[in-house]
Amino acid sequence: MEEKKDQWTSKLGFILASAGAAIGLGAIWKLPYVTGMSGGGAFFLIFVIFTLVIGLPMLVSEFIIGRGAAREAVSAYKKLAPDSMWVWVGRLGVLGCFLLLTFYSVVGGWVLIYSGMSLPGKIISDGANYEALFGSVAGSPGITMFGLLLFTIINVLVISMGVQNGIEKANKYMMPLLFIFFIILVIRSVTLDGAMEGIRFFLAPDFSNITAESLLYALGQSFFSLAVGFSCMVTYSSYLKRDVSLTSSAGAVVGMNIFVSLLAGLAIFPVVFAFGLEPAEGPGLLFMVLPAAFAQLPFGSIFLSLFLLLFLFAILTSSFSLYEIIVAAFTANGKFSRKTVTWILGAILMVVAIPSALSSSTLAGVEIFNKSIFDATDYLVSNIMLPLGSLLIAIFIIHKADKALVKEEYQLGGKGTGNMYSLWRALMTWVVPITIVIVFLNTLGIVRG
Repeated sequence: MEEKKDQWTSKLGFILASAGAAIGLGAIWKLPYVTGMSGGGAFFLIFVIFTLVIGLPMLVSEFIIGRGAAREAVSAYKKLAPDSMWVWVGRLGVLGCFLLLTFYSVVGGWVLIYSGMSLPGKIISDGANYEALFGSVAGSPGITMFGLLLFTIINVLVISMGVQNGIEKANKYMMPLLFIFFIILVIRSVTLDGAMEGIRFFLAPDFSNITAESLLYALGQSFFSLAVGFSCMVTYSSYLKRDVSLTSSAGAVVGMNIFVSLLAGLAIFPVVFAFGLEPAEGPGLLFMVLPAAFAQLPFGSIFLSLFLLLFLFAILTSSFSLYEIIVAAFTANGKFSRKTVTWILGAILMVVAIPSALSSSTLAGVEIFNKSIFDATDYLVSNIMLPLGSLLIAIFIIHKADKALVKEEYQLGGKGTGNMYSLWRALMTWVVPITIVIVFLNTLGIVRG
């Protein structure tokens, strides 16, 4: 097996980077509001179960493909299945990451702007209309484009420095800070008067509120929260040394993802309930409900700043993985330098992201299938391309990849994994693909919960 020139310096660096790729909008933004809309504790418990049964096997699969080929996403499928159409799985991942970045970077820009505004305490004020404030940020072409530019520049600077000096170093600082900030917020949140009602809502399962639709929501959330489906983890694991256990690494990433999801709920719901706010607010929970809640806390501006900064760290560590899969694909043949490709990619992304950035302002009236450009791009990536990519990866790892190589990679660096390998293979053969198809059909409206 040939070595990669650029590799993670340690297993910890790889785990932190992979966890950073997984922990983003899904864990900190989407999960709390979807949990709020779906009944609380029972939904979160089901989400954890699905993450272990569906998400974890998929993550292991991408790890196996990446390190087994020692290639980035496109070249990995080309090497493991030469002269076949399977290379398009990697290409689909590159395209999906590019489209995802066009609206992910817009949200990242909003969080950057909010973070900057929160530091001097300009967000929280007496009688503030937080819905109008968010509207003024998202609805301003100048502010949105400025945020998009800053977010893009940060990503380009980090990615251009490479795997070890860029991505790994950034994650080694940002991920521990993320956990420290979260723990501070959780301690403050759970010690509020009336916080216990929020804790009970989030952690005490009440299955009377669970419907078939809630199960599908939990399934989709668990699946999409681990950054699997676009072969990002194929690229990340291709930089991994041979003496590292893929299964224990995947377990650590999943464990950190569930832990962050737990912290997000404990940071948010006690505050929401303590001040009599609505937990089922939806996507506006971050930008509208939480500022209103923190405004009622002593030193609320400081706690809001901490929350926005940790959210910014989570978005950045995820966007690094999206950038990396694209940059790695275009630098694999050695014809172009990493820095050149990264800066060109950043410039192209800025241009292509403009329609999504202006969806709430200049292009507010433009719709695609009754959705704004921003929402239509999100729907295409999250509900069509991601499950399609995931299904193809599940089929590839079981029916096309060399079985001996797959088993060797699964067991390498681990002990006593024979029975677990059989369980993983059974899950990937039947449970995972069938589940993906059900979620896919549900998102398309063909099957309803």
